Amino acid sequence: MPLGGTIVNGIIRDFKAIGHHGTREAHGRANGIDPELALFLGCWLKAPHRIGALAPSSRYLARAMVRQVDVRQARLVIELGGGTGSITRALLAAGLTPERLVVVEREERLHRRLVEQFPGLRVLRGDAAQLVALLRPLGISSASAIVSSLPLLSMPKRLRHRIVDQSFALLGERGSLVQFTYGIASPLPARDFAVSGRVAARVWRNLPPAFVWRFERASGAIAKVA
Repeated sequence: MPLGGTIVNGIIRDFKAIGHHGTREAHGRANGIDPELALFLGCWLKAPHRIGALAPSSRYLARAMVRQVDVRQARLVIELGGGTGSITRALLAAGLTPERLVVVEREERLHRRLVEQFPGLRVLRGDAAQLVALLRPLGISSASAIVSSLPLLSMPKRLRHRIVDQSFALLGERGSLVQFTYGIASPLPARDFAVSGRVAARVWRNLPPAFVWRFERASGAIAKVA
């Protein structure tokens, strides 16, 4: 087994064995494990199909994602799957003001952590598959860009379609959906989705290496919201 796999398996074994020592975060601090990684792994162990990764996005991946957004001109940016806040921090550090950013996170513990980290930010707990309805109480009906860390490839195709339809109902014809994936293939192949996409960045310094895709609505496609 590759060294990386051995390390990951060792971390997983450790986290599965620490339930009687209190919270995973507290145990992580006591044993020199980064609390952010501890929280992320705890959520992964609880629902791996929802998290889709064993570690938070690196600062290199976060910066590559943010470079796909014109933070100076964007009216509103929506982040899907805020996780532990690495991409949120990068967006704010790049100059996106808090009032022009909305973060959506479904996992309760991750949502709570984001609220604590970014007290002046609108952090919503909810499902990206219901994005339009989730944003409606805020008076939001459009966005310049959506930055997503959702594990699209591990989702059923019907759910992926729902999230894409919801996203482009907000993005319109000019907005962009920025999505990263660990695989080489597009997470939204043109044969299945009414979008056009390209690899905008390759991040070799992430663990594992990641590909950043940028998608726009395909010419002539009509937004659908069920």
